[in-house]
Amino acid sequence: MSRPVPASREELAGIQSERKVRAVEHARRAPFFKSRLDHIDTSKLDDPEEWQKIPLLEKDELRAIPTDEYFDRFCIAPRSEYSEFWRSGGTTGAPLFYPRTFEDIAVATEAFRRSYEMMGVGADDVVHNSFPLGIHPAGHMWARSAALEGAGVNWAGSGTGTPSAIQLQLIALMKPTVWMGMPSYGLHLANLAEEHGIDLSSSPVTRILTSAEPLSDAKRAKLERTWGAEVYDSFGMTECSLMGCESSAHNGQVMWTDIAFVEVLDEETLAPVAEGEQGTLVTTTLYTNNATPFLRWSSGDIVSWHWPEETGDRYSVFPIVKHAHRTSGFFKVRGVNMNHEEFEDLMFAQAEVAEFMCEAVNEGGADELRLTIEFTGKADTAAATSKIAEIVKSTFEVTPRVEQPERGTLGREYEKMIKTNRFYDRRND
Repeated sequence: MSRPVPASREELAGIQSERKVRAVEHARRAPFFKSRLDHIDTSKLDDPEEWQKIPLLEKDELRAIPTDEYFDRFCIAPRSEYSEFWRSGGTTGAPLFYPRTFEDIAVATEAFRRSYEMMGVGADDVVHNSFPLGIHPAGHMWARSAALEGAGVNWAGSGTGTPSAIQLQLIALMKPTVWMGMPSYGLHLANLAEEHGIDLSSSPVTRILTSAEPLSDAKRAKLERTWGAEVYDSFGMTECSLMGCESSAHNGQVMWTDIAFVEVLDEETLAPVAEGEQGTLVTTTLYTNNATPFLRWSSGDIVSWHWPEETGDRYSVFPIVKHAHRTSGFFKVRGVNMNHEEFEDLMFAQAEVAEFMCEAVNEGGADELRLTIEFTGKADTAAATSKIAEIVKSTFEVTPRVEQPERGTLGREYEKMIKTNRFYDRRND
């Protein structure tokens, strides 16, 4: 079931108008939504005031459903229509499993295919796919959808399934033109390659597709520098599908709002924000809702949005969303709040740093910042250690204790993780 790209914004609005009604009708079939939607007039859903009467849906509400009742209370398709299950992508709390019907998968496959088109991937390309393969959908959905563009794929999976050393061998053997995976794993492969004297920047890989983690400017720059490739970032969620991807302009992610209707709302008032302003992202699935009727789903992502100029590019009918990449991750050391994302950006901006781990510890009754760093092979480690300590002190007003492990130690630890965690508060260990 392919979804052609709308020819105009007027056609896009017509699709949204029709499918929003269908989305509410689907939701009304679920016992979970009983009484939540009784006051909604489906003939007026194009009126923003009527649409905003629909209460937001948050993950904690789904987690509150008893496990043995979840499929009966929230899911609406008979089991005979289930094609597969997708695991929720969050790292906190108990995971949820979303059934997907065969119709859902057909539309989702089209959504993933669009990312290849936007990167210019075609029959002359081979893709090395390092996304996890299994109950997280991204890896296998990208592998399947490549066939629609005629591209070849190596289903390598993450380092937990195919060891990173083997992945580097496969890249050398199969000479892919595209690498895809989480940004942190792309950096890990680059570090491992450098450790073994392999220059990834001279490989045939010219494009990289990332997803599932925030991609800061520092991470992007390091990926492009170490791989010698152009980086495209994408965004999706298991509650819907892949929802958008960067174009070659790299000015934000083009959101395919014919597949998912998106809103950007003020965090406090929940009123729509103007173009260019930041707000919380709310999503309504327009097609992949045959089993799980996600209606005004609040993901917690902080974004801004704008309409691009309509050009000859057929994807210019869609809005562009930019992630703020804001995170609540921080710890306080000696009275100083240390934002994890800001710290990570600072580290990856340093050419000498291959990999790092940051820990808040308490030794002898005093808080301390322990910074474990693996330096690149070309670095003067003594000079680099002094430089990093001074940069951290001047930026965060805390002098770290810098330690240097055997090269590859951190990489082996991070390879065991689905999503890399470089920050730990050990003070209560």
